Amino acid sequence: MLGAGGREGEALDEQSLMMLALITLAAVVAPFLADRVEPRLKVPSVVFEILLGVLLGPALLGLVEKTDVVDALSDLGLAFLMFLAGYEIEVGRVVGGPLRRATWSWLVSLVIGLGVGLAVGGTDAGLVVGLALTTTALGVVLPLVRDAGLSGTRFGDGVLAVGTIGEFGPILAIAFVLSGQRPAHTLAVLGVFAALALTGAWLARKPRHPRLGRLVAATLGTSAQVGLRFCVFLVIVLFAITEWLGLDPVLGAFTAGLLVHLFLESGDPAEARIVGSRLEGIGFGFLIPIFYVVTGVGLDVGSLFSDPAVLLSVPVFLVLLLVVRGVPTFLLHRRDLPRREALALSTMASTALPLIVVITTAGVSSGALDEAQAAALVFSGVLSVLLFPALAERIGAIHAPEAPDARAEERDDRL
Repeated sequence: MLGAGGREGEALDEQSLMMLALITLAAVVAPFLADRVEPRLKVPSVVFEILLGVLLGPALLGLVEKTDVVDALSDLGLAFLMFLAGYEIEVGRVVGGPLRRATWSWLVSLVIGLGVGLAVGGTDAGLVVGLALTTTALGVVLPLVRDAGLSGTRFGDGVLAVGTIGEFGPILAIAFVLSGQRPAHTLAVLGVFAALALTGAWLARKPRHPRLGRLVAATLGTSAQVGLRFCVFLVIVLFAITEWLGLDPVLGAFTAGLLVHLFLESGDPAEARIVGSRLEGIGFGFLIPIFYVVTGVGLDVGSLFSDPAVLLSVPVFLVLLLVVRGVPTFLLHRRDLPRREALALSTMASTALPLIVVITTAGVSSGALDEAQAAALVFSGVLSVLLFPALAERIGAIHAPEAPDARAEERDDRL
C-alpha cells in the first residue's frame, strides 16, 4: 500500500486514511445527533452529515479536504444513492394516472423553474438554477413513506411517481442544459444509451440461465456473493458508460437501479430481499454518508456568508422550491387525493438535495455558476430536507399504517 513512494507516499496515505476516519466518524455521529433532537424536531441524519462535513472542512476546522481518494469514495456514494433511488422504483405501481400526473407537474415545474432562473440570473446561471429548482429527493422522501407503512396507498404511489420524475427528468435535462452547443450530439448519445438500457431491461426480464440462478442462490450465505457482486458491477459499469458517453454519470447509476430491480424481481422473492438488504447496507451504511459528508466539506461557506445578498438568497431559493415544484404538484393532484394529502405531496415533491448538489457541482465546473450561488442552493436543499418532510407530517398525510384491507380497497378504486 505504501509502495515505493518513500516517506512522501507514506505521509499521503496516512493523511488520506485519517481524513477517511474522520469522515466515517461523522457518519456514525450524525444518527446520534438526529436521535438526540428527535423529541423536539425530526431531522434526517443527512442534514447532520452535511453540517458535520462543513465543520470538518476547510471552512471551519480544516481537518478534511478533498483528495483523489476522498473524491472517488464520494463519487461511489453518489452512484449508490442514485442506484438505490432507481432500485426503489416499482414501475407497475406508478404507470397510468400517477406517472401521467407526475410528468405533467414536472414539465410545468420545468417551465416555471427555467423562467425564474433566467429572471434571477444570467443565461447560463439561470439555466442551472432553474433546473436545480425542479428536482425531488426521492432517496430522502421514499424511505419516510415506506417507514410510515404508506407504500401501496394512493399517497405513497403519488410520492413514488413524483419522486421518480423529479429525479429522472432533471437527470435527462442536465445533459441538454450543460451540453453547450451540441444538442443534436447529446440527443444521439442519449439514444445510444436508451438502446443499451432497453436491451438491459429485456435481458433482466428473461428467465435466468439455470447455472446463474443456482450460483446466485447458492452463494447468498457464502463469501462469493455472486448476486451482490453482479449488482455492484452493474452500478459501476453503467456509471462509467455514461461518463464515457459524455452524459451525467448519475443517469447510469439510476438506470442500474431500475435494471437490478427488474433482474431480482424475476427471481426468488426471498433472494431479492436478501440482496436488496445487502445493497442498502453498502449504500446507506458506508458509501452514501461519505457522499453527504464530503458535500459539506466542499461547500464554500465563506463566500456564502461574505455577501449578505447571497445569504439572503438561501430562504428565497427555499420558497422558490415550494413555488416551482410544490404548486404544480398540488394543482395536478388535488382532484385525485384529499386536500391534506395533496398538500403533503407538494411539500414532499419540493424536498430536494442530492441532485441540487450534482447540478450545482456541474454548473461550477462548467463556469456557469459561481461557488457562492452553488452554496446557497445547496443550503436551501438542506433546509428543504429539514423542513418539508416535517411539514408533510404536520399536515397529517404521514401517519400510522393503514389496514391491509383499506389499502387493497384503494388500489381497487384506482384500477
